[in-house]
Amino acid sequence: MTELIKKGYIGTADQLVTLRRVRLLGGKGGGTEIIEVRSAGGLELDILPDAGLDIGQCRFNGINMSWMSKNGYDGPAHISPFENEFVNTFPGGLLYTCGLRSVGPANRDGGEWHPLHGRYHSLQAGQVCAEIVNNEVIVKGTIRETALFGHCLEVKRSIRIPAFGASVTVEDTVTNQTPRDEEIMQIYHCNFGYPLLSEKAKLVLPEERETIPRTAFAKTGLGKECEFSVPVDSEEERVFFQKMKKDFRATLENPELGVKMTISWSGETLPILSQWRSMASGDYVLGLEPTNCYIMGRHDERKNGTLPILKAWGSVTNTVKIDFSKEK
Repeated sequence: MTELIKKGYIGTADQLVTLRRVRLLGGKGGGTEIIEVRSAGGLELDILPDAGLDIGQCRFNGINMSWMSKNGYDGPAHISPFENEFVNTFPGGLLYTCGLRSVGPANRDGGEWHPLHGRYHSLQAGQVCAEIVNNEVIVKGTIRETALFGHCLEVKRSIRIPAFGASVTVEDTVTNQTPRDEEIMQIYHCNFGYPLLSEKAKLVLPEERETIPRTAFAKTGLGKECEFSVPVDSEEERVFFQKMKKDFRATLENPELGVKMTISWSGETLPILSQWRSMASGDYVLGLEPTNCYIMGRHDERKNGTLPILKAWGSVTNTVKIDFSKEK
C-alpha cells in the first residue's frame, strides 16, 4: 500500500481498503459496534468487538458467504450466554466462538452451571486495535473469562486480512493465568449460507478421515454428508465428527456461482471438525467447526475422558484460516 502511495497512484489507503468502526442505531441490534473491513480483493466482513471479536456477515465479490440466523445481531446488552436465551440470540455469522470452559449442551459440572456453548460470545473484547499495516488489515484484542476465586482464561486474538486478497486468518493464544490446571473446550463455529450453500454446492473433505455421526438421524445421512438438498420443511439437523488423519482442511464449492471457500486450521490443537448440516427451511446452513472436543458439555466430556486440560500458566495457540476464491 505504501508503495502505491509513493508512486502516486493513490493518496490514501482508504481508496482501496475500508477499515472503520461504526455503531448500529435502532432495532434489536442497536448499540452494536462493528469494525467494517472491505479489501481490494473483494472481501467484506463485520468484526464484532462486543462479541469477543467474532465475525458476522461476510461477502465475497458482492455474494453472501456467511449464514445469519433469524435472530440477526443483538445489542451488547442483550447478548446472553444462558441456555434459554441461546436460541433467541444466536446470530450465526462467519465465526461464532464457543467456550472457553464448556461447549455443547448446558450442563452442571462439580456444582457449577455451564450454559449452552459457553460464555465466550457474550464477552466484550478489550485493548482493541484495528489498523492497516503494509498490505494487511490487522484487528487485535483481548478477551478474558474469569471468576472470583476461580478461573482466569485470557485470549489474545488477532485477525488478519490481506489488503489485496480475500482471506481471513484468526489466531488465538489462550492462556491459563492461574496456578491450577484448567479444563478448556473450544469450537470455532464457522457458518456458511445461501447462495454459497445450495443444492448446487459440494463439500470436499480429505479422503483420509474417519466420519462419526452424532445421532441416529445423522447416521442415515452417511455417504451423503458432502451433498446438499433444497430446503426441507422441519428437517432435523445432522452433525458429523470428521477426524482428519493429516490434511486439516475442507472446501465448499459452488460451480453455479463460480466461487469456492476453503477452511484450514491447526489440527494439532483442534483435531476434530464438527460438521453441522441443517437443510431445514429458514435454518439452511452448513457449519464447519474446528474443535478440541466432542461437544458433549463439560460434565459428559469429563466422563468420556476427552476433556482437554490447559496446564497452570500454560498457553495454547489455535489458528483458523478461511479463503474465498473464484473457481478456475
